[in-house]
Amino acid sequence: MKLNRSILISLCLLIVVAALYRIIPARPFGFAPHIAMAIFGGAIIKDRKWAFALPVFSMFLSDLMYELLFRAGISDTQGFYAGQFTNYVLFLGLTLVGFAIRKHVSTLSIFAASLAGPTIYFVLSNFFVWFAGGGFQRPKTFAGLMQCYADGLPFYYGSIVATMVFGALLFGGYYLVAGEKKQLQSA
Repeated sequence: MKLNRSILISLCLLIVVAALYRIIPARPFGFAPHIAMAIFGGAIIKDRKWAFALPVFSMFLSDLMYELLFRAGISDTQGFYAGQFTNYVLFLGLTLVGFAIRKHVSTLSIFAASLAGPTIYFVLSNFFVWFAGGGFQRPKTFAGLMQCYADGLPFYYGSIVATMVFGALLFGGYYLVAGEKKQLQSA
């Protein structure tokens, strides 16, 4: 994907829409587009800077909005908190899942990446929450780690479903537009 003006505008709109979606009250646990965005960016966007930036810019924008709503007393969710940097690093890493399927983007590889991305995020993020004493501050034992993983299961399920849904929208929309563009060019 070459970054011309219309693509840049589309990416900026995607970032803003995903950020706004993430702050919707009562959104199901873990149901957000950012893992799918990371996979899509890694698989489709040729410029690696933009591929990495896509989910992180959107996360940062939604975190900023959460923080403003929190400070205004409108939301109970803080936008910025201890350990936040870890989330950004993990989302940068999830873009690598997209790079892994870049040469062979297919329905099967997108499906596999849509399972791998949320699973990697679930395992690593919950480990770091447990290790840093965040969340419910589970004890630093194997049982405590397992409790921390159990605490995250609702988010894990939601992130798998969200990654499948938003991945289908992103990849499907991209290939639909790319296919129509080819048909117009050949006519």
